[in-house]
Amino acid sequence: MRRKLFFVLIVAGIVLVPAAACAQPLPGIDLTINATETPGEVVDSVKLLVLISLLALAPAFLLMVTSFTRIIVVLSLLRGAIGIPMTPPNQVLIGLALFLTIFIMAPVYGQINENAIKPYIDSRITQQQAFEEAYKPLREFMLKQTREKDLSLFVAISKSGRPRSPEEVPLSVLAPAFVISELKTAFQMGFLLYVPFLVIDIVVASALMSMGMFMLPPVMISLPFKLLLFVMVDGWYLVVKSLVESF
Repeated sequence: MRRKLFFVLIVAGIVLVPAAACAQPLPGIDLTINATETPGEVVDSVKLLVLISLLALAPAFLLMVTSFTRIIVVLSLLRGAIGIPMTPPNQVLIGLALFLTIFIMAPVYGQINENAIKPYIDSRITQQQAFEEAYKPLREFMLKQTREKDLSLFVAISKSGRPRSPEEVPLSVLAPAFVISELKTAFQMGFLLYVPFLVIDIVVASALMSMGMFMLPPVMISLPFKLLLFVMVDGWYLVVKSLVESF
């Protein structure tokens, strides 16, 4: 009886699914390439191709000029300090880093929306003016987090001359300086996170050696104590609080 019912369901699925697909017309997608003799149309086509190619890199560009770099590096170092390299999984860490990035960058995104996106959609400013207005709050945020030493390094490498004001700092110079400043700050925070867990490893290893348990890996004994310490001090609360307040 069960085999007959299973067979009937399969036949019904084979018959009904195509019928339902035919009842709901799907949109057609057409991409055509036509010959042209106008140089302007060729230039527009090349611009469109370049824009589509840049869209694939846009998420990486946006993440590198936000607080995402510091957050994900600190969370990854924390996971390594505890000694559980796959817990929490990468999806959880990246998701948490993205939500914290949206929370931290919300004021900057609000200014970009008010000063650049909305006026451009309403045709009150040009595309070039929209880019300039969108860059202003982002530049202010990055300059606040960038060390002067790192910024001077890329100014010297680019040989563009010392900017007379923050408004003259180009994105090509500010972005890499901001990234290495974020990496340095993230590693400093990661070092402070490593210290208490390192102390636990040293204490456990010394205790095992004093008892003659040379064949027992200290990590197996220290891991529960590190998890207990992290839970007792409400570690996630402290780490997230420190990350948000660091900006």
